[in-house]
Amino acid sequence: STENLSRPQEELDTLFKLYVEGLKSIADDPRIHENNVRVQIIGRRELLPKHVNDAIDYAESETAEYNDFVFTVCLAYGAREELIHAIQSIADLHKSGDLTLEQITEQTVSEHLYTAEMPDPDLVIRTSGEERISNFLLWQMAYSELYFTDVFWPSFKKKDLLKAVQTYQMRKRRFGE
Repeated sequence: STENLSRPQEELDTLFKLYVEGLKSIADDPRIHENNVRVQIIGRRELLPKHVNDAIDYAESETAEYNDFVFTVCLAYGAREELIHAIQSIADLHKSGDLTLEQITEQTVSEHLYTAEMPDPDLVIRTSGEERISNFLLWQMAYSELYFTDVFWPSFKKKDLLKAVQTYQMRKRRFGE
């Protein structure tokens, strides 16, 4: 998150190293290529160092032609900042006369988010035992199912994912009804 960028430099260096290693690992994973998975990173890239941006460029360029699935990674991301960016973009369109107030809808806002071309998540998995959403996809999670686990992200395994999906499958989604 963007909030994480205020951590001590030593912690940031460790996080940045993990980002670079993780992005390279994802981009080089044969399963990504076998299944035509496009890797996309959203967030404020300008806040990240060059070596992290290079890793982002590598992951995105290695998978740019794939469209069967999209694997989205949020780096230097904050939902409130995303919403501010969307509101500013919409305000600019209104100011220039390209958009009236009456034309601003939920869809208009969605189209100006970093996730504009992605569906809203059905399931959001929160690791590390925290039971909060921590400024993550605030708009997009309106009707998502939330799953909380005590397992930390680096230790999160396939069996943990399967447990989350099984729990999700047992729920009855009501979409606000």
